[in-house]
Amino acid sequence: MVLDALLMAVWHRSPQDMVLAHSDQGSQYTSHEWQAFLNQHCLQSSMSRRGNCHDIALTESFFQLLK
Repeated sequence: MVLDALLMAVWHRSPQDMVLAHSDQGSQYTSHEWQAFLNQHCLQSSMSRRGNCHDIALTESFFQLLK
């Protein structure tokens, strides 16, 4: 289902440059099928390191303001 949604987004947008596909560290995002899909559609996987809030410090700071 995730691949179908991402394929629809790629098809509608037709990106010309490399696009980052942000995901969590779930096993489905490290599978060979996922990596092959990304390579086939000129997408690059982006995952932050486990437990490292500094990877997304700006986002964390923003949400801290909302709390």
